[in-house]
Amino acid sequence: MFQDRLAAGEQLGERLAERGLGIGVVLGIPRGGLPVARPVADVLECPLDVVVASKIGAPHNAELAIGASAADGSAWYNDTLIDRLDVETDYLEQEREHEAEAAREKEHRYRGAAGERDLDGEVVAVVDDGLATGATALACLRQVREAGAERVVFAVPVGSQNAIARVEREAEEVVCIETPDRFGAVGQFYRTFEQVPDEEALKYLERESAS
Repeated sequence: MFQDRLAAGEQLGERLAERGLGIGVVLGIPRGGLPVARPVADVLECPLDVVVASKIGAPHNAELAIGASAADGSAWYNDTLIDRLDVETDYLEQEREHEAEAAREKEHRYRGAAGERDLDGEVVAVVDDGLATGATALACLRQVREAGAERVVFAVPVGSQNAIARVEREAEEVVCIETPDRFGAVGQFYRTFEQVPDEEALKYLERESAS
């Protein structure tokens, strides 16, 4: 169990440093991923930025994620679940566009006037606070790949075994400290796991280390 997101990020940063992966940019997935990504970026002495995706909910059950769309429109779909629910293609495309727009708005809120970071030829680490289904992370990984990253690393303190297996098919490297046999929710592996408001998350994007 991790004390909080910052403590988990410090452990994750050390684990990544030991691996010597040559990471040049760290991207946190807002909001909960940013307090983890901040100490990772500090340990690796890399710039910190964001990558944003929004979950695509099932028809008549928005809480059930059947995929996710990143800010650039890159998407990941849970094909097994989509087939089981008999979700129509038109619905998927409509929701992909809707959630991509939501992700773009969120990305702009975090970046402001800074604009999109050039990832061409970079070794990029995408960081989140935990991995339950992996939908959002997978869409983010696809966006980073589309942006021209040379290699993509996914790093997370804790993840379900099924979700980690999914991201291993998308990223060149996956670094996860804990993959417990029983996985209910990400918050059960943190002593302190409060919601991260936008105002707090934005502070982690400052160049100085969070204290």
